[in-house]
Amino acid sequence: MDLQGKLLIAMLGMADPRFDRSVILLCAHSDKGAMGLIVNKPSRDLRLSALADHLGIPKSANGRDIRVHIGGPVESGRGFVLHSDDWNEGQATMAIPGGLGMTATIDILEALAGGNGPQRALLALGYAGWGPGQLESEIRRNDWLIADAGLDVVFGTEDAQKWSRALKGMGVDPVTLSASSGRA
Repeated sequence: MDLQGKLLIAMLGMADPRFDRSVILLCAHSDKGAMGLIVNKPSRDLRLSALADHLGIPKSANGRDIRVHIGGPVESGRGFVLHSDDWNEGQATMAIPGGLGMTATIDILEALAGGNGPQRALLALGYAGWGPGQLESEIRRNDWLIADAGLDVVFGTEDAQKWSRALKGMGVDPVTLSASSGRA
C-alpha cells in the first residue's frame, strides 16, 4: 500500500491529543516508514514575516505573509513548505503525487518573502513521522481514514474546516462518526 500524496484524517477518539481532528498530507511512505505534514493546525501567532526577520531574510512589499502551521511533533524547529508543483528546486524539492511538492530549503522562504515562489504554499514547522509498519498498524486500529488529497482541502479551505471538509469529500458526515470502533 503506497499512501504518498494521500490525506490521513484523524478519527474521533484519537489517543494522541496532538493529532485530534488532524488532517495530514503524507509526503513519503515506504516500508521504512512514513512522513507527513499536518495541514490544519496553524500556530497561534507565527507568520512568515516573523520567521523571515528571525532568519535575516529580506522581505518585499509584495511578499507573501503566510501563517506558519504546526506540521507535527517531530523536529519542531525544522521548516517545510508544502506547495503547488509550479515550484521546483531540483533535488531540494520532493515531488508528491497530486500536483504537490515539498521543499525544505531557505530558497523557497526567500522567494515567498520576496513575492515570488509557488502559487500555493503552506509553511510548517515540524512533521509527523512513523517507523516501519507503525502507520499501517494505526490504520488497522481505525485511527485514520485515508482520502485523496484535493488541493482545495490542502490550500483553499480555512484551517478550522479542513477536517470536516476532507470527511465530506469522502462522503462521510462528521456528525455520524463515533469515537469507538469495532470489527464485524
